[in-house]
Amino acid sequence: MTSSSSHANRARFAAATGALAIALFASQPLRAEDNPVLAKVNGAEIRQSDVTLAEEELGPSLAQMDPATKKENVLAFLIDMKIVAKAAEDKKIEDRPDFKARLAFTRNRLLMDNLLASEGKAATTDDAMRKVYEEAAKQIAGEQEVHARHILVETEDEAKAIKAELAKGADFAELAKSKSKDPGGAADGGDLGFFTKDQMVPEFSAVAFSLEPGKISDPVKSQFGWHIIKVEEKRNRKAPDFAQVKPQIETYVTRKAQAEYVAKLREGAKVERMDQASNAPAASPDAAKPGDAKMAPAKK
Repeated sequence: MTSSSSHANRARFAAATGALAIALFASQPLRAEDNPVLAKVNGAEIRQSDVTLAEEELGPSLAQMDPATKKENVLAFLIDMKIVAKAAEDKKIEDRPDFKARLAFTRNRLLMDNLLASEGKAATTDDAMRKVYEEAAKQIAGEQEVHARHILVETEDEAKAIKAELAKGADFAELAKSKSKDPGGAADGGDLGFFTKDQMVPEFSAVAFSLEPGKISDPVKSQFGWHIIKVEEKRNRKAPDFAQVKPQIETYVTRKAQAEYVAKLREGAKVERMDQASNAPAASPDAAKPGDAKMAPAKK
């Protein structure tokens, strides 16, 4: 068996569950010159648009392949799919109740996904996204951030010993590198960067935000152990640039629009729950809340 055939077989088996969706998904019409026929199977055409759609569907199983190998494998998969699908038709597989049920489910899922994708796309106008950005930026403005370092140890006695060394003039960053049990911060001299109150455990935040810049805390106990904290700087948090958070905002606006659209359709639908004695209406999916459009902290 050739290397290409081996790759093709792996792609076929990995994508078996996606074959039905590929067959049902309606691709956008293309001009003939942009959508050439690449193969025929018993007279049935396979075009470039079919390969493009299949590549989207098979996604992860093709990620490591170069473009030429990917196209060859996908085309081989589509050829086999045509052949096997015809054999299934000959065996009347499509008349089986389980196939009809799966076909109906897949059709409804594709219809839902396509409509919600359209609604989401229509909602993500620049004006809508900038409005969300401005609202979130107002919430951020004036919120305080602290830039601190810490040394984490297992016992209070260890923490007291470190505090004593610092009082004698030891360098905080060097002690953090040699003694801190925090694997992420020790290499950076215990540097935690800037953070807001809700980004740390309450015991840690309470002390860090009460200290003045340059001051060092007494031992502080948290669920992680004992900390010695040094505050380097305090400032009011700044909102990141719109371009920085645009992908997050776009996702938020899309999901919010989709949730609201579903809720509106549900209001006009008659839903009967036979599995519930009270026949109470089914819970609708939660719409995205304004707080969901969070912005990453501005870099120091």
